[in-house]
Amino acid sequence: MKVVFIEKLIQKISKMNCFSSLKKKSKEKKQSNSAPELRKQTTSDVSNNRVSKSANSTSSSRTIPELYRERQHNLRVFTYDELSEATNGFNRLLKVGEGGFGSVYKGTVKPVNGKGTPIVVAIKKLNRYGMQGHKEFLAEVQFLGVVDHPKLVKLLGYCAVDGERGIQRLLVYEYMQNKSLEHHLFGKNMPPLSWTRRLKVMLDAAEGLEYLHEGIEVQVIFRDFKSSNVLLDAHMNAKLSDFGMAREGPTGDDTHVSTAPVGTYGYAAPEYVDTGHLKQKSDIYSFGVVLYEILTGRRAIERTRPAAEQKLLSWVKQFPADSKNFYMIMDFRLRNQYPISTARKIANLADRCLSKEAEDRPDMSEITAVLKGAILESEENSSKVKIPQSRGGK
Repeated sequence: MKVVFIEKLIQKISKMNCFSSLKKKSKEKKQSNSAPELRKQTTSDVSNNRVSKSANSTSSSRTIPELYRERQHNLRVFTYDELSEATNGFNRLLKVGEGGFGSVYKGTVKPVNGKGTPIVVAIKKLNRYGMQGHKEFLAEVQFLGVVDHPKLVKLLGYCAVDGERGIQRLLVYEYMQNKSLEHHLFGKNMPPLSWTRRLKVMLDAAEGLEYLHEGIEVQVIFRDFKSSNVLLDAHMNAKLSDFGMAREGPTGDDTHVSTAPVGTYGYAAPEYVDTGHLKQKSDIYSFGVVLYEILTGRRAIERTRPAAEQKLLSWVKQFPADSKNFYMIMDFRLRNQYPISTARKIANLADRCLSKEAEDRPDMSEITAVLKGAILESEENSSKVKIPQSRGGK
């Protein structure tokens, strides 16, 4: 069995030709209520540096790969056998998640020195077919090998093997006991998240995005912010996960990076979907979508609802934040346990995040400030919202 280290893998993938089309899998995935994922990414998405000009972007002297080469010693290199043993041969009973690029298993690995208490981890086993999984693997390793923040899921190590079992790419993360925000908002038989907890989860996520946008040498665009990529630890603290689609932001006088759109329908910014112009403010749009998800308890796209209600953003426009019927969008599972004035502020914030023009959207630092204020107001104000008797509630 041959272990392939990251530097060799980068060189290997950079030499691969881009396929003009991808063959469809023989078996279609089971349809779910979640929004379908965009799948237009190509090889040029990794290396394409075409940009347009602006005087408002930050500049960076080094790239993510350059920073990674300085810090890669912080990541542990696992063997395939170690991770197979950690998951009891990737037992289905230990599978805790599945995405477009592979499956995630709960596992237990030994400490680096082999002594002490075993470490509970999450192990993502990427699909072996197609170049896309390799590119996501590289992006995750490089970005998470560079960034360091308490609101980002920590990458502990990886395994990259070319051997008799074929090509194997695995990532090892800290284990997040309480799954995702999506799981708690939309999962069946799940107790509802309280109003204040929803705000605190969004604040954690906002602080993670603020760090990526403004807190490191290289501007990072997350590119796939959605409720399923916000994970919760044992204490319900939130962290951003899944950096497979992250990109370096524009540098110097450049205003955006041009790239084939990827992400998830319903969350991706319209200018990015329409033109492939990826901006820092593209993440802000996605954040606005999730703000409406925590307000309403509805997914961005739900095909099972009546036609007029399938697209969340179209539906909520009927009930503006300053209207008397605004309360009608609020998640009934909250049981009116929230201050209506604060809920209106969050809806107004979401609307600003969803501005058609990217430049009109707030920065993450402003968003975190608004969320902190909303949490303080909610904790100080324990009064219930009064619902008209015509609704049939209290």
